[in-house]
Amino acid sequence: MAPTRAEMADRPTYAFSVPHELEPGILRLTLPLPTGPGHVHCYLLRGDDGWTLVDTGLGLMETPWEEILSQLDAPVVRIFITHMHPDHVGGAEAAAAASGAPVLQGRLDYAQCEQVWGSEHWPERLAEWFLRNGVPPSMAAELIESGHVFASFVRFAWNPTLLDPGDEVDGWRVLAMPGHADGHLCLYRDRVLVAGDHILDPITPAIALYPASRPDPLGDYVESLHRVVELAPRISYGGHAGTVGDPVARAHAIVAHHERRLDQTEAALGREPRSGYEVSHVLFGSDLPPIQSRFAVAETLSHLERLVVLGRAQRAEDDRSVSYTCP
Repeated sequence: MAPTRAEMADRPTYAFSVPHELEPGILRLTLPLPTGPGHVHCYLLRGDDGWTLVDTGLGLMETPWEEILSQLDAPVVRIFITHMHPDHVGGAEAAAAASGAPVLQGRLDYAQCEQVWGSEHWPERLAEWFLRNGVPPSMAAELIESGHVFASFVRFAWNPTLLDPGDEVDGWRVLAMPGHADGHLCLYRDRVLVAGDHILDPITPAIALYPASRPDPLGDYVESLHRVVELAPRISYGGHAGTVGDPVARAHAIVAHHERRLDQTEAALGREPRSGYEVSHVLFGSDLPPIQSRFAVAETLSHLERLVVLGRAQRAEDDRSVSYTCP
């Protein structure tokens, strides 16, 4: 879900488009977003041959890449994408054009990027899927209209260099951390985690179910959080909000959050079938703008599907609808 009002009130302000040193060889580059949380963090990692840019912001915004590049002491020689969400991949085409650097993206992540942002039919497919999960037709129709408009601003880089978990990028190990996105990748070196949206603080990353995604994204995410605990990084640099100074503690806190949310989701079920849309009203309320309601349904569905995997809920579906009950 998007950040809460309390999180929005407490969020710091950032200087946009100005690289800021976090520690030797690691710069943070913050770019604006038109909606909450209002910003996205990209990172610049120094190597012997130049800088690796991690993520690129949203293509909707006019990012002054030439001005940004002029502030660096060496060229950007590669661009690494953590995941295919618009605020991370949307500016990849412009960043690559300005720097002349190749774009590196995960194999699974790029396949989904093409499927979503490279398809003219994705908004219709998404709307049909939401209809099956109880979303009213008027809201589904709005998804189609806004989806076509928004997709035109996600200017990802076609045919990037594809990466797999275990690869290295200029000495940084590529780690698969699925959950927030199926193909989400992080970089890890010297107990530093460049985390994308895998682990954030105080924002809790959205874990949502969408068509063509892995069947149990919340299960994937909890497993990925346990991997953070095993790695025990000393610090984590994420895509939004503050630096995570104790990633292990934060990982435990996020797992506990989702355990509570699973209990709440289970409590919302009974013998009468309920759609994901109906259960989302119990968890997140019914007075939400359409885009937030969509996120609420998708996040509710990830928790419902996790309950199904755990044997704590049952799913029934046909060609027209999907519903859930207690077992």
